[in-house]
Amino acid sequence: MNHQSLSNFIWSVADLLRGDYKQSEYGRVILPFTVLRRLDCVLQPTKAAVIAQVEAHRPDPFLIRAAGHNFFNRSPLDLGKLVGDQDNIGTNLLAYIQGFSPEVRDIFEQFEFAAQIDRLAKNGLLYQVTERFSRIDLHPARVDNTHMGLAFEELIRKFAEISNETAGEHFTPREVIRLMVNLLFVEDNDVLSKPGIVRSIYDPTGGTGGMLSVAGEYLREYNPDAHLTMWGQELNPESYAICKADMLIKGEDITRIVQGNTLSDDGHHGQTFDYMLSNPPFGVEWKKVQKAVQDEHLQQGYNGRFGPGLPRVSDGSLLFLMHLLSKMRPWQEGGCRFGIVLNGSPLFTGGAGSGESEIRRYVLENDLVEAIIALPADMFYNTGIATYVWVLSNKKPKERTGKVQLIDASAFWQKMRKSLGSKRKEMSDDHIADVTRLFGQFVEAQLASVFDASGKELSRAIVIEGEAAPEAPAGGKVKLAPLSRIFENQSFGYHTITVERPLLGEDGKTLLGQRGKAKGKVQPDTSLRDTENVPLTEDIEAYFAREVKPHAPDAWIDSEKTKVGYEIPFNRHFYVFEPPRPLAEIDAELAEVTTRIQGMLRELAA
Repeated sequence: MNHQSLSNFIWSVADLLRGDYKQSEYGRVILPFTVLRRLDCVLQPTKAAVIAQVEAHRPDPFLIRAAGHNFFNRSPLDLGKLVGDQDNIGTNLLAYIQGFSPEVRDIFEQFEFAAQIDRLAKNGLLYQVTERFSRIDLHPARVDNTHMGLAFEELIRKFAEISNETAGEHFTPREVIRLMVNLLFVEDNDVLSKPGIVRSIYDPTGGTGGMLSVAGEYLREYNPDAHLTMWGQELNPESYAICKADMLIKGEDITRIVQGNTLSDDGHHGQTFDYMLSNPPFGVEWKKVQKAVQDEHLQQGYNGRFGPGLPRVSDGSLLFLMHLLSKMRPWQEGGCRFGIVLNGSPLFTGGAGSGESEIRRYVLENDLVEAIIALPADMFYNTGIATYVWVLSNKKPKERTGKVQLIDASAFWQKMRKSLGSKRKEMSDDHIADVTRLFGQFVEAQLASVFDASGKELSRAIVIEGEAAPEAPAGGKVKLAPLSRIFENQSFGYHTITVERPLLGEDGKTLLGQRGKAKGKVQPDTSLRDTENVPLTEDIEAYFAREVKPHAPDAWIDSEKTKVGYEIPFNRHFYVFEPPRPLAEIDAELAEVTTRIQGMLRELAA
């Protein structure tokens, strides 16, 4: 059963709820019942063995061993038996849930499921809903973890849409996760292939656990003897409950998945990791946690998580980047690499000295940025804006030292057969493989687009630096656009200098200061004050003499106001200038159109 069929079946339960529940409330019933049925099916094969241990009054470790999972249910009931006693469905369902081990009961407490059972019973719907779910087989042999995860995400997306919530806060498209996981692991394939290798991965914005799950699947396929311990934190109670249930079924230690706001209450304080992934919410203000974050910044500085600086309150995505920096395993212990999805704002927002600029300065001057990859627009469920994957590491290979790779993968997409919210495009396996190869090989490259004589695009090819571009067909042409570029870290830095001009009196003479430190010094005219950004790679005085002095001979630099800034003007580095067509060609085309219109007018007049 594919995830779409599964989610459609589960969604049909909404027909039972219609009238007694608002559409925005459907998820409160359907999501916990889906989790309950999943757990019910997982435990079914070992149910008799567990009950035998219960009747023998064995302690919990024996029940766990009998269940074959790190959770159990000591009740003799299951959903099938529950629907056999319609008159006592409410009491028995609550007793069944209480029969689960504590970590599972916590999942249903996060859903506030007891309140929904009571409400369904009062509306005469509890038996019908339970009976509907008892019909569907959600055992992993029937529905694997991947399809189960996709079904959960599809349901959450639908509930979020009808509730006018931000669906993208809960999960990330699977192809984006696969790309990020590839980028994390591709340089470590030799290490990860060793038998019995154990590594840790962490997601501070865990959602339903999709990123952790895809990373685990990748490593299991690559090396069945490897083990990836999964750690995470999630704010939304329903997403947290689903993530926890998913980890339970996979045999993970669910104490590593915690609930809470990562920025104000770090659930894994002092812990560091080998790999990390995150898709923090785009452009969401952090006013609710402002005091806690500012206190940590001011009181702990670089000993805390937010030492480099604080971004503006309207967008907290760079706070998550700094949180991940604090979780990097030291390079002496093997180092760390992480990927984070950000919108375009963190690349350039904020001038020299601003919080955003200081954060960029920190990661670039400490040589932590390996690559930034531009994704196609319309890739996410809740927004069509441009997005970027940042890959950061404190264990750069020698050839990457002091450098940053920019990859423009915005053209690597195919149209989806059916749009999902704002998501209308997806990356194919080939697209993911191409980007992974460009990153893994650490090469500059161009994208060659081949057009025929009519201007129709025939094909595309990636041209690695040093390779020959494809030949143009007869009458056609080949367009080359930068695809992968490599820069020195300092290429993104600049000095912002303050250029002053003298203040003139009514007689046109320069005014001098009369008191204090300004006494005897030329006074600046604040209305003429200007700033210039000088690349770090250039000498400030040489730049000033070349760019400013010829236009303002009386100008000077106020060196006390000079600041260092960093920005990454991604689009500027991939802009391709196309010269306008020759005027003769345009005139000829206009003459042809004019002649055609005149002919049509003569025909009408005849």
